Amino acid sequence: MYGEGALIHPTAIVDPSAELDAGVEVGPYAIIGPRVTIGAGTRIGAHALIARNTRLGRDNQVFAHATVGEDPQDKKYGGEETWLEIGDHNVIREYATLHRGTVQDQGVTRVGSHNLLMAYSHVAHDCRIGDHCILANGASLGGHVQIHDWAILGGFTLVHQFTRIGAHAFTAMGSAVAKDVPPYVMVSGQPARPHGINHEGLRRRGFSGDQIAAIRSAYKLLYRQGLRLEEARQALNELAREREELALLAAFLDDLSRSIIR
Repeated sequence: MYGEGALIHPTAIVDPSAELDAGVEVGPYAIIGPRVTIGAGTRIGAHALIARNTRLGRDNQVFAHATVGEDPQDKKYGGEETWLEIGDHNVIREYATLHRGTVQDQGVTRVGSHNLLMAYSHVAHDCRIGDHCILANGASLGGHVQIHDWAILGGFTLVHQFTRIGAHAFTAMGSAVAKDVPPYVMVSGQPARPHGINHEGLRRRGFSGDQIAAIRSAYKLLYRQGLRLEEARQALNELAREREELALLAAFLDDLSRSIIR
């Protein structure tokens, strides 16, 4: 079903069960598979594949040769009906790959809104990506990874399955991340190690000097004072009662299922 004003190139293949809202553009040789829904104003580039069971919101851009909504790369996958859900105003660049979920998790891979997934980036099955995130060229997420709002992954960052990357965190180019990265923290290396807070990113997003100073003090408490993780967590919970910007960090540390990078 096509909405008013949808522009479908004559060489594109669109499954009869797909639903395209008003103003959707589908480029040459693109393929839109079964049970796909695409919101108004979204543009699908040449040779892109929206495989199946994918919900794309409005005003997204999917560039040439991207693969969106393919089967998960999981040997346990047995053809079950699983989904990929993508919000609004995302940019998915050339050769990026995003896979549907598995029934071993919630059956859905989710990507929020206003994200930039650069060329050759990979979002595996059952991942959760928030809003305003950037995956630079070649950044790859294993299954079940969570990327919180405003996180930036440098080029060719590799994130181990089930790992969480906190809000406003930053990974340098080529980082190998196998443990959780708390909010605001910058990491680099193989394996990745902490290297301060994402000061420049916070400044660009309107954090005040006072807020950044409080976050830097919290970082020193977590990483520089020789405290055990539980001791640091309790101290941060106390500070977070008076500093709203630290509540994000405290909540992340209260919800650990694996160790953090230290």
